[in-house]
Order: sequence, then C-alpha cells, then structure tokens
Amino acid sequence: MVWHDVAPAEDFEPDVPKVIEVGEERIAVYHLDDGFYAISDICTHQYAILSDGFCEHGKVECPLHQACFDIRTGRALDEPAEIALATYPTRIEGGVVQVSLG
Repeated sequence: MVWHDVAPAEDFEPDVPKVIEVGEERIAVYHLDDGFYAISDICTHQYAILSDGFCEHGKVECPLHQACFDIRTGRALDEPAEIALATYPTRIEGGVVQVSLG
C-alpha cells in the first residue's frame, strides 16, 4: 500500500477538506469529530467538485445539484446521486495525515 501525504493533522479545520491529486484521482480529506476520512472529490451524478460544497454533520453536499454524501462511507444520501463515492484509508504518521489509494 502506498501512502501519500496530505497535510499536518494540526492544519485541518473541522469539516473543511484538504484536497490532493494522485495521478488522475482527486481526493478530499476531511477531519470529522471521530477521525480523518478521504473520499473521491468528484460527484458521482455529474461532474462537480464536492470540496466546493457545504459540509456539516459528516455529510457533504454537491454544489451543483445538492445531492448529499456520507463522508465516512461514501454512500449517496439524496437524489439525484445514486452511486456511492470511492473512499480511501487514512492514517497519521509523524503528525501528518496520509491517504492511500489501495
């Protein structure tokens, strides 16, 4: 498993994502009250950048059509989105949040 540095854990604000690009993948990493979570940053309904959307209570809202996704599981919660987002494992190494594409 290859891990990619995102940012120092102390630089994260609750519910404010940090975005990294690894190859063709755009990944948003969120600090929620129970840990760090990484999801695909592209809406599964239609191309939109989810990190531009509103985040609250562990959900992110697509700025294009207001579909919501569970940040912890990637599950689509509202129409028009029906397909879950990809999720990625996270860890903290030396105080730095890292994400792996598997």
